[in-house]
Amino acid sequence: MSLLTLSFTLAFVAIAIILSTWLKIGVERDIIIATVRSTIQLLIVGYILKIVFGLNNPLFIVLMIILMIAVATQNASKRGNGIVGVTWRILIAITIAEVIAQSLLVGLHIIPAKAQYLIPISGMIIGNAMIVSGLLLNRLQSEAASHRQEIITLLALGGTPKQSMMPFVKQAIRASLIPTIDSTKTMGLVQLPGMMTGQIIAGADPIIAVRFQLVVLFSFMASAMIASITLGFLTYPSLFNQYQQLILPVSSK
Repeated sequence: MSLLTLSFTLAFVAIAIILSTWLKIGVERDIIIATVRSTIQLLIVGYILKIVFGLNNPLFIVLMIILMIAVATQNASKRGNGIVGVTWRILIAITIAEVIAQSLLVGLHIIPAKAQYLIPISGMIIGNAMIVSGLLLNRLQSEAASHRQEIITLLALGGTPKQSMMPFVKQAIRASLIPTIDSTKTMGLVQLPGMMTGQIIAGADPIIAVRFQLVVLFSFMASAMIASITLGFLTYPSLFNQYQQLILPVSSK
């Protein structure tokens, strides 16, 4: 694909801006910023990956994955404004999900330990864990806020923070996993996923592309579950003070 051909895709951006202006939705500026940022970021990442793939050095692979985890953590932490220590909790959850998923993929020889496999798959796993983490934090805070009286009553009757919050932690975990599970259910019927589509466009055998996509889908489900459960159990204690009283972030009240 030439740069001239690529530039024609700006027509899609123009359509979005025109519709936003026509209906006075007010997201024209955000669309422009998103377009510019994504273009610059992807071009930079493309050149970086070209160098990393060429070197195939474990140190650069690890540094690239650490950078992705750091950015994902910073982005997901915005969903937990007001929660004490939310950043390191998200960092731990995403890191654990990534380490377990890649350990199984490489340890079971499902994928080779090469940059061209590790980095793209890590990016998808980390990105999915980031989305799940954001959903978990949103739902956990809303569950605690909407069931505040129930939690306080149980605490007053001698219950522990864990006993009072556990039903709502489970609800938050369940809710955060819905997009991942629903997406997996409809894969191939409603949508052809990015990795599979990319390989087919590049000329790969569709059956081989499907096999790689299944690897990603199954790792998605496991890593999403691990990230959500880890973050849920790490976060709910921060909603209580040292006297086991419920304290909610200002944004949740």
